[in-house]
Amino acid sequence: MAVPLHPDCRMIIALIKASGRPPFITQSPQAARVQYAAGRAVLQPAAPDVAEVRELALPNAVPMRFYRPAGSPPDEVLGCLVFAHGGGWVFGDLDTHDHLARSLANRSGCAVLSVGYRLAPEHRFPAAVEDCAEALRFAAREAAALGIDPARIAVGGDSAGGNIAAVLALMARDGTLPPVRFQLLLYPVTDMAQVHPSYAVHTDGLPLTGEGMAWFRAHYIPEEADWQDWRASPLRAESLAGVAPAFVLTVGHDPLSDEGRAYAARLEVEGVPVAHLHAADLLHGALTMAAIVRPALSLITVAGLALKDGLAADLYAQEQ
Repeated sequence: MAVPLHPDCRMIIALIKASGRPPFITQSPQAARVQYAAGRAVLQPAAPDVAEVRELALPNAVPMRFYRPAGSPPDEVLGCLVFAHGGGWVFGDLDTHDHLARSLANRSGCAVLSVGYRLAPEHRFPAAVEDCAEALRFAAREAAALGIDPARIAVGGDSAGGNIAAVLALMARDGTLPPVRFQLLLYPVTDMAQVHPSYAVHTDGLPLTGEGMAWFRAHYIPEEADWQDWRASPLRAESLAGVAPAFVLTVGHDPLSDEGRAYAARLEVEGVPVAHLHAADLLHGALTMAAIVRPALSLITVAGLALKDGLAADLYAQEQ
């Protein structure tokens, strides 16, 4: 039996209907970006204070934003999360995920390097992966200048960003990227084939539906042959063994629910330490709706504490 949608999530749906805004799948990517950004401004709480915010950029001009958590001394060497935002690889940016990035930094006590990777359809697969991979290399290379420990770097993201983070963890395992110690996957996309049962269940009335995911895929990775590529569909990687320990969050009212749960289950079967939290009454994108969806703040805290534990300096010392 399906768990009913949380009342705060039902309020989100009512607000969307009352606004009269058209579904993003009826718009151009450019118009959808503007609408998405405007919505985040309404749905997110005021940005919490942090100790430092630094604007950075990759050589290809991709912007990044570096946060040090509130209360951290300037000379303290921190763990760091390289964070990829959600938005279906088509929209989202550093500002739409500023609250989440700040909150994760403060809850974890770790730095966060948020990446404003290039978006589709102007920059299709694998551009987003390439940009975030370069950001991970940057974090490792510039660790001393950033005041972070290159041995305590994690990757993470929500939705499309969770997809990218899972791919980076696989690349790090295989030695094509610097090592990572943890991965934070928040309702991630793991399979571009879009064949899991939750795609058929969640088809109407939600901000994200199976039809919406097909719209994103058509802009980001339109060639069906590419859907099998593990850099697009990490669930289809030959092996997940040996990747960094993971925290996986899934939510019940979400077409991505089943593939996220399948990814967490496969990590466990293949010997990867994984904590999987399933919020059965929430909808996709809840973490960036925390001004209205009250349980989102608790989930951000849990995710931040999982990151704190995953990058703990004393845990690293015990393994030497």
